[in-house]
Amino acid sequence: MNETATFQPTSATTLEPAAAARPEPAEPLVRREADGSGVVRLTINRGGAFNSLSEGVLAALQAELDAVAADESARVVVLGGAGKAFCAGHDLKEMRAAPSQDYYERLFAQCGRMMMTIQKLPMPVIARVHGIATAAGCQLVAMCDLAVAAQEARFAVSGVNLGLFCSTPSVALSRNVPRKAAFEMLVTGRFVDAAEALRLGLVNRVVPAERLDEEVQALADSIVAKPRTALALGKALFYRQLETGIEAAYADAACTMACNMMDEAALEGVQAFIDKRPAAWSRH
Repeated sequence: MNETATFQPTSATTLEPAAAARPEPAEPLVRREADGSGVVRLTINRGGAFNSLSEGVLAALQAELDAVAADESARVVVLGGAGKAFCAGHDLKEMRAAPSQDYYERLFAQCGRMMMTIQKLPMPVIARVHGIATAAGCQLVAMCDLAVAAQEARFAVSGVNLGLFCSTPSVALSRNVPRKAAFEMLVTGRFVDAAEALRLGLVNRVVPAERLDEEVQALADSIVAKPRTALALGKALFYRQLETGIEAAYADAACTMACNMMDEAALEGVQAFIDKRPAAWSRH
């Protein structure tokens, strides 16, 4: 939730946000960088608004994630924010400008589609977290497969402080941290620091701010050389089995492993282990 935003009374009843008529910004709302190594960096580029998730940002993120999904050279995505924060959640000023049930349902559905796209990508997504990650920004961290945070980072699902329970962020949060810890964050709106986020399992690593990029790169490097097929099969199975009973999960996992074993990269990897030599992987 963008803590810098203030509510402004309005009589608007249109289903479209007032911000729709604004001119397009000169800078892209999401920057994409790829250096050919297999790492794709996506940076939310609304630093002046703490990278709040306006409709424009949601659409830009969706477009970039869809493009990455189709990019066979991509092995890892790093998602970060420009300026002083990772992401402060939804743009409250934009939301308040269009007080309509239909508009809000469409907005949160749009956000949910983008969040699910992260989970459905065939490669891991690493959140690079600095500053604050609040409400839908905390949800964004939770939806990423991995997260590295600076020591000064803080996390909250603080909508309840404004009378707005963070219902959609609760879906991702409750699948990352213990149930009672998630519920306490949701009903109190309190911030947790990076050390507590690490203890709860919301992030994988915490480092000094000056080492954040180095640590993110090290994690990406440990993944980027792995075969794309194995990463895609494994990631899809990982999330599917979490939502099923244990017997169904084992059945699904067995089928997935059998399919994976028939892949060229796995056959070469196993043979290389038997032969006690490095695997001669191409860009599978």
